[in-house]
Amino acid sequence: MRVGCHRELLLLLLLLVVGMPASLAGSQPQQQRTWPVPYRRFDYRPKTDPYCQARYTFCPTGCPIPVMKNEDVIEVYRLQAPVWEFKYGDLLGHLNIMHDAVGFKSSLTGKNYTMEWYELFQLGNCTFPHLRPDVDAPFWCNQGAACFYEGIDDVHWKENGTLVLVTAISGTMFNQMAKWVQYDNETGIYYETWTVRASPDKHAVVWFESYECSKFILRTYQKLADLGAIFNKIQTNYTTITLFTGEPIYLGNETSIFGPLGNKTVAAAIRDFYYPFKPPQSVEEFFLNVLKIVDQIVLNHQFYLFYNLDYWLLPVKSPYIKITYEEIPLPNEDNTRLGL
Repeated sequence: MRVGCHRELLLLLLLLVVGMPASLAGSQPQQQRTWPVPYRRFDYRPKTDPYCQARYTFCPTGCPIPVMKNEDVIEVYRLQAPVWEFKYGDLLGHLNIMHDAVGFKSSLTGKNYTMEWYELFQLGNCTFPHLRPDVDAPFWCNQGAACFYEGIDDVHWKENGTLVLVTAISGTMFNQMAKWVQYDNETGIYYETWTVRASPDKHAVVWFESYECSKFILRTYQKLADLGAIFNKIQTNYTTITLFTGEPIYLGNETSIFGPLGNKTVAAAIRDFYYPFKPPQSVEEFFLNVLKIVDQIVLNHQFYLFYNLDYWLLPVKSPYIKITYEEIPLPNEDNTRLGL
């Protein structure tokens, strides 16, 4: 099975089309929960299923993180460029849909390195599942992972994005960071596209936090700060894709919904919701699916979220979906620890 770009285009159209005003949707009372739902970490990273295939190979030039000499001085660079720039140029940069990474330069060897965290099987497959005719439960190819490789592509990051020095660290600090990256990468394994909030208000309840490239970079900066790095005073903005909803309704996990004793009504509703997100077979089907998606989200006020291997029903409400590009200060700037 080859995974094309159709799902990325569906996601992009969803972001552009659904952000329209409409009436609000209500929510149902539930048991008291702690919000946001904590992102779940695991004891180890499972092997990927061969059913999951990437159109673009994950981390094709990746290499082990080197051990630096303790006396080395490592420059750390903030890297940011439009998502899918290799395919669409600066198109998504105009929408502030950006990808983040971090660069390192050794003063002793002169070598440069890039580190980033992204989807193993492209963004569309992390956001929407596959529906297989012989399996009731949706099938997810939603792992994300860290990628470390030698070199910094100056043109890629500078032309439509950012390449700027943010701090300098010792070789000892770099080696400590490398151990943390291994732990973080082995325990935080599933990509989460959506931030989910009660409203656009700055102080609104956050129901779910996303877990994607920018969050990895923010965690890396915070780890370096914890190790003693002092960051330069520069403005740093990040992309967030947010769904707006009333209080989420917990539905269950794969077994409780799709298993032998599962809820067939809920199972059918989830499959029906995700059906229009499948790769279309024609242009006509593509645009028909877009209309179905808008109908489900805007008119029916429903969005089914898969988070921590659980399913949730979101009673979505206006403005439904919003892309923001907001400042998150570097560590040390306000002497507060980032909640990541």
